[in-house]
Amino acid sequence: MPNPGPSSQAPKSRREEYADATRQALIVAAGELFAAEGYQQVGVEAIARSARVTRGAFYHHFADKAELFDALVESLQAAAAAKVKSAAEAATKAKRLSAGIREFLEVCTEPAYRQLVIETAPAVLGPARCREIEEAHVYGLLIGALTSQAAASEKAKANAYLAARMIGSMVCEAAQLLDGAEDPAAMKADALKLVERMAGTLVTHKSRAAAAHQ
Repeated sequence: MPNPGPSSQAPKSRREEYADATRQALIVAAGELFAAEGYQQVGVEAIARSARVTRGAFYHHFADKAELFDALVESLQAAAAAKVKSAAEAATKAKRLSAGIREFLEVCTEPAYRQLVIETAPAVLGPARCREIEEAHVYGLLIGALTSQAAASEKAKANAYLAARMIGSMVCEAAQLLDGAEDPAAMKADALKLVERMAGTLVTHKSRAAAAHQ
């Protein structure tokens, strides 16, 4: 049997597994309560009770409610990124960007994601922290996709980054407008056309730049 080598991780102890399970239970409980009642209306005691742990267990894992909310938003963004990546990888190479954008819009229309990530997070965590989490997950995928399709110049790369941020914001805004729209299906189709058109300009720019250097 081959030696697993120093890079292999030792299995977690029961104590570590229990700690991970407790932390996750707190995140899940907080997500359910925040979505149902609102961030400001939910206290630490209610979260601990819903997760079936003590206040001491809560403070063992999180300094306060805001730190827990940060972990919740990060988990929601990681799950969103997994869905977007899966949708993009299932599409043909030419359609991957479009498939990813479409899936991101679907994610943004999920009530809990829209309420907690799009609406509540900027007020609780601040814009800078929200951008950091976004770019580590969903926006990071979009930035990578558009940057790879932009022309090789530094200006084109910078424009791709800006476009990725703007496209992500457009998708989030469209998701909010869809809530309560008279014809959500038609509005969603229109929103996707507009967003994909903007993303397509970068691909077109790359093709033109490549042709100019031939």
